[in-house]
Amino acid sequence: MINTVIFDMDGLLFDTEPLWGISMLQVAQKHGIPITKERFKDTRGFHIYEVTEFWSVKYPWEGKSSQEVAEEILDDIIALTIKQGAMMPGVEKALVMLKDNGFKTGLASSSPIRMINALVEHFGIKNYFDCISSADEVELGKPHPAVFLHCAKQLGSTAFQSLVLEDSINGVVAGKAARMKVVAIPEAAHYEDQRFSLADAKLQSLEQFDMELIQSL
Repeated sequence: MINTVIFDMDGLLFDTEPLWGISMLQVAQKHGIPITKERFKDTRGFHIYEVTEFWSVKYPWEGKSSQEVAEEILDDIIALTIKQGAMMPGVEKALVMLKDNGFKTGLASSSPIRMINALVEHFGIKNYFDCISSADEVELGKPHPAVFLHCAKQLGSTAFQSLVLEDSINGVVAGKAARMKVVAIPEAAHYEDQRFSLADAKLQSLEQFDMELIQSL
């Protein structure tokens, strides 16, 4: 029986996906790193330190280290999200529903913990989460299942009691690899991607997430 729900963050809780692109392109251009929007697909789902490490191998540059470039991107994306970002439709409704029905609620993201904390505090939803986990705390980011397994362990839950909410293919793969139930909520442009059939259910928005769905899984 599912008693635990674990949320992804980027693209699921907050509309940060396009802002990540803006920040990464801006900082990459500053350091002469030949990144384009088309090349983002190579690192989708990676945490930012993996992204810049990948860049450093494939597109070597002089000057700042890959970690320093990652920190610059983080500073930029946090500021940009606070200024221009928004919470996705249905987020607070889903969190209230889970709290009212006694579910343990976690957040497990590939984003660094300082970004997660800054955003959940800014948007006023930090207190809904019983555990917040970042890929900072595990060796590998998504599609590896480590961050979901770590979050469930911190909550005192097993994989078989846990449901993951994800918007990306790598996140869905990670959730299924953890042997958890997975509900995919892809962005509209990728909603028909057949790879999302790996998930146990697919929704167009968190506004469609309800107790009936949880009980059916």
